[in-house]
Amino acid sequence: MERYNIAIDGPSAAGKSTISKQLAKNLGMTHLDTGAMYRCLALKAIRQGISQQNEKDLVKCLNETEIRLESDRVFLDGEEVTKIIREPEVSIGASNISKWAKVRQEMVARQQFLAKEKGFIMDGRDIGTVVLPDAKLKIFLVASVKARAKRRFLEEQQKNSSITLEEVVKAMEERDRQDETRSASPLKQARDAVRIDCSDMTIEEVVEKVCSYL
Repeated sequence: MERYNIAIDGPSAAGKSTISKQLAKNLGMTHLDTGAMYRCLALKAIRQGISQQNEKDLVKCLNETEIRLESDRVFLDGEEVTKIIREPEVSIGASNISKWAKVRQEMVARQQFLAKEKGFIMDGRDIGTVVLPDAKLKIFLVASVKARAKRRFLEEQQKNSSITLEEVVKAMEERDRQDETRSASPLKQARDAVRIDCSDMTIEEVVEKVCSYL
């Protein structure tokens, strides 16, 4: 059976991880959530009081950090941090540190090493453009800010969070701005990627759409 990789890129809360996990299950592949890797570094930097504006210290921290992805679980230096890395503070931190070229260089090297045997579905913001430029299929998954904010807001409500919808929208717009304007591997659609707007689509409909392109 042919082994290949699938790249899924898109803005925050577009549903990349959810779709990737379901695709991996349907196709018998392995899902790698690259965004979780940046979130892990952001969490560790926050805990250790490392400035998100200090590239040198962030790279040093990353070189001393073990990040492990196992199915739907994420481990930072042996500690499971699957839920905590989804907190708004960590999300903004991940966007802040991902702008640094040397941080991205190390992360990309780790991601490419993980995916070199193929058989992976990898999601993030520069997978099709930088990490896996030779992926068999590249998807650029988008949705309106309103739709994405509503999804994230419902997730936060389930955690009994006091955050308001307006605050989620504001944070998401700021995250989009940072991701799209950073100098190192900004969020953009690969020239050979298929664009899917999932604003009004169910998970099943998006998965079926992606499979149709395979």
